Amino acid sequence: MNKYIQFTIMEKCELLPFIEQALNGISRTKAKSILSGGGVMVDKNTVTRYDYPLSPGMVVEISRRKPSGAVSSKYLRIVYEDHDVIVIDKNVGILSAPTTPKSFSVKTILDNHLRRSHQKCTSHVIHRLDRDTSGLMVYGKNRETAELMENEWKNLVTDRRYIALTEGRFERQSGAVESWLKEDRDYVVHSSAENNGGKYALTHFRVRESGERFTLVELKLDTGRKNQIRVHMQDIGHPVVGDRKYGSGEDDCGRLCLHAYMLCFYHPRTHELMKFESEVPQCFITALHSTKTKRAVNKDEQK
Repeated sequence: MNKYIQFTIMEKCELLPFIEQALNGISRTKAKSILSGGGVMVDKNTVTRYDYPLSPGMVVEISRRKPSGAVSSKYLRIVYEDHDVIVIDKNVGILSAPTTPKSFSVKTILDNHLRRSHQKCTSHVIHRLDRDTSGLMVYGKNRETAELMENEWKNLVTDRRYIALTEGRFERQSGAVESWLKEDRDYVVHSSAENNGGKYALTHFRVRESGERFTLVELKLDTGRKNQIRVHMQDIGHPVVGDRKYGSGEDDCGRLCLHAYMLCFYHPRTHELMKFESEVPQCFITALHSTKTKRAVNKDEQK
């Protein structure tokens, strides 16, 4: 059996409503899922744009199989894709953007995906996550979109939050940390309560859950400085678990325990409010509820 259902367009229309009608009135959400998962071809080219214009004579092929995502990579999962943007859930261990022309990064993977799916564009970096931070990111599929979102970031992005597993128990359930951050020649960011010639940074925090050794904290940034959350958590004596660079002496998860779990923004072209949320990594929850102590771990290691 051919894995695609084939249709010939008889009159002008747009792709998304055509899919809804062609597949016996499936929900708009399912139709969007098929499109964003790379399950639709128009005249043999993969198309993900919802309002892609169809004309008489065009051939639309819709996959019979449930889309499993357009990219097969241990480093990222595509959450959403259309003509202008790609939203991904990034894993740890990969750069958001190349540091040299040939270095491996999220952009490398996305550009390969766009080339394989015959889309005549490349990905453009809009914002960044540290190599060892996981979570949601948005990339532009053309320079105009990327520049617009970067320049209008504060106006377009309505909510962006992180979740972190931090050392110790917080005395306050919520609060804010503010300072000036300045990077030295060794790429270490230093924090100062007074203006040190660096950039002002403000981080809001809210305790989600406390364990015996760790606390799960939700964080929201008013500013987006390099290593901001990591430095501010160190400032208040609760470094992010696994962050050797900024004071952590724990490594229960074998990774930096910082995850960008929420991203909400107005679409730069359609102005639709887009909302995305990613699950908290399971290792954060497991470590939070662990009752083992440093002393018990040391005894086990001695055995």
